[in-house]
Amino acid sequence: MRSPGVLLAVSGHLAGRQAPVTSVSTTAHYSLFVRTFQILAQPEPVRLQELSAPYSGIVELRLDRPEVKNAINWDVMRRLRGAIEKIQADATAKVVLVASSVPGAFCAGADLKERRLMSSSAVQEYATSLRSTFSSFEALPIPTIAVIEGAALGGGLELALSCDIRICGENAKLGLPETGLAIIPGAGGTQRLPRIVGRSRAKDLIFTGRRCDATEAVMMGLANYCVPAGEAYQKALDIAREITQKGPLGIRMAKKAINQGTEVANISSALAVEGECYEQLLHTQDRVEALAAFAEKRKPVYTGK
Repeated sequence: MRSPGVLLAVSGHLAGRQAPVTSVSTTAHYSLFVRTFQILAQPEPVRLQELSAPYSGIVELRLDRPEVKNAINWDVMRRLRGAIEKIQADATAKVVLVASSVPGAFCAGADLKERRLMSSSAVQEYATSLRSTFSSFEALPIPTIAVIEGAALGGGLELALSCDIRICGENAKLGLPETGLAIIPGAGGTQRLPRIVGRSRAKDLIFTGRRCDATEAVMMGLANYCVPAGEAYQKALDIAREITQKGPLGIRMAKKAINQGTEVANISSALAVEGECYEQLLHTQDRVEALAAFAEKRKPVYTGK
């Protein structure tokens, strides 16, 4: 297929010929050109980018499907999986930011236009795959931060729930509206939400399907920060940069200790998890470097070893 530039050149050449402008062939060609150019010009719906200094170590996962407010279809889900695999394989990655390039929308959830054409078995497969995708994202050993401007609904909020930290612009609207469609949140919402805000608040949000704003989200613990609209990304970037200045192995073990410790049966078992994570850090080069830097009154230089 020709590049957009070549197509433009061909279109201009044809327009300069003496054939009638209103001919069927010219009109058909122009319509085909417009459709082809629109397809070629569409951005990648999921993009992964490593930021450069002074934000080295920060990886940005950006959603960009403006025509449907970043709704998640099969293609987007496969791309999300691919992005997660790349992050898992990147030893230099220290923090992941999940953001949107679409004004007024973080993610609208599942693509309902695609859903209408799916059989019941296909819907079940989709829900299972999306649940697994978000679980893989949640299991990343490094911190993840959701940057929420605008709507985070259904699967969009479930993606944010799989992140460690959520930062909202004051224009954010968060909700799980699935019961209004005669189903339930199926990509982790019924399990992650009560673990974050408590069972009673989770039941309120899921039973009613209502949307809450950023201020209420912070009050109930659903979001960590509410900032002026348009400033959530910068706030996330500041927090991410602060995290990258810490010992990377310590950050990984802290996440592991918190995640695993809160899932075991009792405090004794949880403290045992903490002890195991702490022990893994005792003989690292970074711990020695931290003590040396403290004694020498300088910033430590961590290597992740």
